[in-house]
Amino acid sequence: MAILVVDIGNTSVTAGVYRNGNISRLERMPTGKASREAILGLVRKVAARSRLTGAMVASVVPRVDGVWKSALRECVAGPVAFVRHTLKLGVAVRYPEPETIGADRLANAAGGIARYGAPLIVADFGTAVTFDIITKRGYEGGIIAPGLPLVFDYLAEKTAKLPRLHELPARGAWGRSTEQAMQLGARWGFPGLVQGILTELQKQPALKKAQVVITGGHGNVVRKALGKSAVVDSTLTLYGIGLIFELNYGKHNENAD
Repeated sequence: MAILVVDIGNTSVTAGVYRNGNISRLERMPTGKASREAILGLVRKVAARSRLTGAMVASVVPRVDGVWKSALRECVAGPVAFVRHTLKLGVAVRYPEPETIGADRLANAAGGIARYGAPLIVADFGTAVTFDIITKRGYEGGIIAPGLPLVFDYLAEKTAKLPRLHELPARGAWGRSTEQAMQLGARWGFPGLVQGILTELQKQPALKKAQVVITGGHGNVVRKALGKSAVVDSTLTLYGIGLIFELNYGKHNENAD
């Protein structure tokens, strides 16, 4: 059966269909555009006439949770649930205040341990860049740093003349315009930040042989810089969300079959 999986981030929402451990039919929309009509339209595109027998949502934007829950209950023939630390995750959570862990990070830990085992470092590049640490003992915690969208927003907000950028198409040895200079600063400086964090993490005995997995919309910026030392897994978060649904509501879907 097909499960709708939804990752609600600060900037955008990514949705897809989870079926037998695979993710398909990806669609996106801006988080701020959440309305009943927009959500139902997105679900129609994702489902493509498939019968959805459940939905699992990982949200880091609580203010939109209500409209998502209400809309999904109209179009999903089964449980509509949100990722929480109290659910079965397939990995132990060794964190002092687990309720403060972002739902997307829990999904990354669940999906990562299932796909790659431990030890594991998941680097998720969104509005912020998060590094989640999974050792053989379980989910231990992580590191949060500004992502590229935040860097660009901050430069535009705190300076009088720098523009607000969203893309990184620049090439060249140095910038010959303000935009190109900012783009090159991000393209070359951001991978250095990531490499520095990973180097420090991998000094820890429990992480010396850790697999590094890159996910998230801006992961392509650091992909080449990290080379073969990292695996790019663009569907990891949605896979983890679907896996959490299976772990907690799998019997419902067996009955649906």
